[in-house]
Amino acid sequence: MIKKLDKLIIKAFIGPFFATFFIALFVLVMQFFWLYIDDLVGKGLDLPTLAYLTGLVAVNWVPLALPLALLLSSIMTFGNLGESFELVAIKSAGIPLLRFMQPLFITAILIAGISFLFANNIMPVAALKLNTLKYDIIVSKPAFDIKEGIFYDKIEGYVIKIGQKSKDGSTIKNVIIYEKNSGLQDNSLIAESGIMKVAPGNKLEFDLKNGWRYQEKGNRLSTNTEFIRLGFKEYKKILDLSSFKMNKTSDSAFSDNYKMLSVRQLSKTIDSLRSFGTYYEKRSYTDISPYFSFTKYADTGLMPVDPKSAANITNIKQ
Repeated sequence: MIKKLDKLIIKAFIGPFFATFFIALFVLVMQFFWLYIDDLVGKGLDLPTLAYLTGLVAVNWVPLALPLALLLSSIMTFGNLGESFELVAIKSAGIPLLRFMQPLFITAILIAGISFLFANNIMPVAALKLNTLKYDIIVSKPAFDIKEGIFYDKIEGYVIKIGQKSKDGSTIKNVIIYEKNSGLQDNSLIAESGIMKVAPGNKLEFDLKNGWRYQEKGNRLSTNTEFIRLGFKEYKKILDLSSFKMNKTSDSAFSDNYKMLSVRQLSKTIDSLRSFGTYYEKRSYTDISPYFSFTKYADTGLMPVDPKSAANITNIKQ
């Protein structure tokens, strides 16, 4: 009967445990995205990158979701057993409370062991990957998006304004492109219409029509300068978009963080810090002691006092 009772409680526990585990994990993952929503939106992340990020976040929240699932599923298990009067039947059979709770105690110990192994071996690696990817996403530029009537300065060295853009996003009108350089002169392009498209190799191509190109040469502080105005019917301008590509940072940049270390690695780090502390303590004493003569002599005026004598002295003063 006892074995059947254990099987009954385990079966009643497994279903709610997995359900509450995935619900808790989902809530924790959504909490992460809600916290970093401003850093993720507008970065042009593709589906594989988002899936990889979600997986890393989920792995990092597993040790916290397990105890939540264990607590909620245990409450649900005994609630269901009490609702169906199975707890009353168990108590009437003379089985004590701690005895029919024993399967859940053993299950909780197993889950705690699994959680520790997971947090010690898998979670540090996932945390390292997550922090590296999160850093790359945060420091990356927003996705390329030029809007009508607004100056766009996210492309290094250029400021672009488009007066009108078609629904397909390629046909443009009233185009102005300012070229910023290290000198004082700013060259510019003005065109009535054109076609804008992203070419292979992270290139942005403008096929402009009916416009003018203005260019200055020489030092503005000097009188020997040259101003060029070039009219064109067709003009092709290519801009580099490689700066919008998300760069991948090496994992070694965050490998020294304590959250990325296992118990064994933390022990080694603590020993190293202690040895460094002892070394610098001795070195500081060696460097400072020549400048303070009193450190060379021991204070002989301090005498050990018996606790009873000290108590008597205190009573006399009172």
